[in-house]
Amino acid sequence: MLTLELIGYLAIFVMGVTLGVIGAGGSILTVPILVYLFSISPTLATAYSLVLVGSTALTGGIRHILHGSFDREAFLVFGLPSVVSVYLSRRFLLPAIPESLGTIGGVEVTRDGLIMIVFSSLMLVAAVLMIRGRREANPAMPGASKPHRMIAACEGLVVGGITGIVGAGGGFLIVPVMMWGLKLPIRVAVSTSLLVIAAKSLIGFIGDLQGTQIIDWTFLLGLLILSSFGILTGVQLGKKIPTTHLQRGFGWFVLATGILIIIRELGW
Repeated sequence: MLTLELIGYLAIFVMGVTLGVIGAGGSILTVPILVYLFSISPTLATAYSLVLVGSTALTGGIRHILHGSFDREAFLVFGLPSVVSVYLSRRFLLPAIPESLGTIGGVEVTRDGLIMIVFSSLMLVAAVLMIRGRREANPAMPGASKPHRMIAACEGLVVGGITGIVGAGGGFLIVPVMMWGLKLPIRVAVSTSLLVIAAKSLIGFIGDLQGTQIIDWTFLLGLLILSSFGILTGVQLGKKIPTTHLQRGFGWFVLATGILIIIRELGW
């Protein structure tokens, strides 16, 4: 058990380094690290993940604001609905899901198992997007129309609810919406998504604090400090290493991890 925990602390640091190097998507492994290396229940792991992801995104987002690459309208159109959705999902929806959801083919379906299956499915989506790489939106169509803004707001509600349940930042879902739905340049979409992630993650965690979750603050603070050191290290490495190939390589790693989680949770 102690060996697994030591590996877990190292993995949190490496996760921070990865996030610092490639940006959005690096924190997708936070929940699996907490569940499989620290033996934390998926429900509590998603709460801890919200703090780690939200704090990290806030640091990066403030940095982008100071450099002027931030779109206030996109933040309001997409961010506010997602903040409301993630709070409601953490405060009311997740606690309302029963521990046991019944049986399928003689196999008991539990809330924790469902969380990990949904999370691993999101990992597969994130992996494919990282492998494909990001592309700019059509420059011939600047600005988003009113229907596009309404669609983006609805997507904010959906993304907030899903990522609230699984404790992910969701940058791999938010950035494409801002690029293709709200017609933002990729740099502005990434920076704005960081502020959205920070807001919805930290507000979502407030929903946990108002529930029955017991938070180990010492453990959580230690993880936050460790991941912060990793991020600072990753930022420095990112200045020296081309990130495109690293992002695709990490995408393949996330893809394999997501498949292994599905196999484990389904008992294949």
